[in-house]
Formats: sequence, structure tokens, C-alpha cells
Amino acid sequence: MSHYGEHIDESTVRFERLLPGPIDRVWEYLTDGVKRATWLAGGETELRVGGKVELNFHNASLSTQPDIDPPEKYKDLPETPSYSGTVTRCEPKTLLAHTWDFDDGHSEVCYELEEMGDNVRLVLTHRKLSSYDELISASGGWHTHLDILEDVLSGREPKAFWKAHTPIEAEYERRFR
Repeated sequence: MSHYGEHIDESTVRFERLLPGPIDRVWEYLTDGVKRATWLAGGETELRVGGKVELNFHNASLSTQPDIDPPEKYKDLPETPSYSGTVTRCEPKTLLAHTWDFDDGHSEVCYELEEMGDNVRLVLTHRKLSSYDELISASGGWHTHLDILEDVLSGREPKAFWKAHTPIEAEYERRFR
């Protein structure tokens, strides 16, 4: 299983990761805002179709290691960007899908979980990305955040976000050309 995302089509990327279980624990790290804030973004998730999703990012708090400044293309983002969405599917402990809303539209994220012995297979699919640049950005971002999730679940100190993200995003640019 490769840690790199798979370029499914011009607007979709899919990741597969094998994470330390049990499945209840991984589900909590996807849905509980406090636990999700340790690897991705905090905020409430209403676990029902039509429920609200809040994603409040603070990448600087994901590691205690020193980081670098964000790359030029991200310098205009606030230090704590926030997004919202709506739950489109919810099957507790196995599937969560939601929109990721922007000013000019939305994309869709789907998390699928499957028990595999003591581990949990996570399949994360991000669809309806509006451009090649958004596909590359989302791919680098998800890859980095999933690495951090794996570290958190394994009890390891995650790498600093931008220090990890910058070379990974460059690798997606090379791979997806």
C-alpha cells in the first residue's frame, strides 16, 4: 500500500492508509473535533445526513517541532483558516462523507474505514476539486495530514506541517503531470 494518493481523474484523489486500530478509536479521530484537531482541523461534526461540519485549521499546533514559513502560494491564508460543509453520508464507524465548502463552490470528502486485524484500513477520497492547482494542494495537504494522523495514533511526535508538506506537494506536482 503506497502512502501516495492516487490520481483517479482530473478532479479526484484517493488515499489508502493502514492505521493502528481499533476502528472505534480511528472513527473518533475522524469525527471528534478535539481529537481531529491533533492531526487535521478542529470543529464540530454533526453525525447525521444534513449535519454541519466545521474545519478549523491550525497547522502550527500539530507538532512541537520547529517549522518553516508557509510557501509563497499559501502566504495569503490566515494562520487559522476555517471551512464548513454538510454531511452527505454517515454510517457510524465505517463511512463519513461531507462537502467542503468554498466561496465559489464545494468539493466532497469521503472517509471509509474497514477493520483489518488490529489495524484499520482508511480510504480517503476527495472529489470535485475545481482545478489542477487545487488537486495538487489537496493531495499534498491530505498526504501530510494523514502522515500526522498515523504518527498520532502510533504515539509518535509528528513532523512540523510545512516542513513536511512542502516537499510532498512538490512530489505530487511531479507525479501528477
